[in-house]
Amino acid sequence: MAQPKQERAEQTRRALLLAAAEVFDEFGYAGASITRILKRAGVTAGALYFHFGSKEDLARAVMNSQPETLVPLVAAGGLQRLIDITLVWSWQLQRDPLLRAGVRLTNEQTSAVGPANADPYEKFRAIMTGCLQDAQNDGELQPGVDPVVVAEFVVAACTGMQMYSNVVSSRQDLPERTQQMWNLILPGIAVPSVITRADATPARGAAMMP
Repeated sequence: MAQPKQERAEQTRRALLLAAAEVFDEFGYAGASITRILKRAGVTAGALYFHFGSKEDLARAVMNSQPETLVPLVAAGGLQRLIDITLVWSWQLQRDPLLRAGVRLTNEQTSAVGPANADPYEKFRAIMTGCLQDAQNDGELQPGVDPVVVAEFVVAACTGMQMYSNVVSSRQDLPERTQQMWNLILPGIAVPSVITRADATPARGAAMMP
């Protein structure tokens, strides 16, 4: 039975996104040619331009896909959900080309790629703010803690941490660094009972990997 047209189109779009992610991850934006992406995806130029207007549009789609590589793997709520997102992130950066390419493209943005795209940071900030607001409503946060401020700090801390980890260990130590980050943050934002039960160990993140 033939596949519905919409399903085939979505599969083609997904194939293009994943192929582009692999090429962007390997060569960066400047070195990733449309020809390389088409060859990796096994599709025609017409198919690419049906879904994406340009290489820049394709790069933006890869950058904006980062949360979907993480959030579906996390089931916990509140503050533990936020911790789990960062733990999964620390492992997925070592194995998922879509996430890794999104991070690389977000970090290496220059005027040559067009106006800087802050959407990936803003998406993560919104997701993390939601986790922290839930934690606040459940009484997990100390009085006076601002979920937005904490979310922005975690986004910034993770951005710098993965860059440093990439240089010193090709991100192999990123799960341990993520645990260390939470060891520093939790005493300043969480109530004692939550600090006691919160789990930021690398093993927890590894257990959530697909």
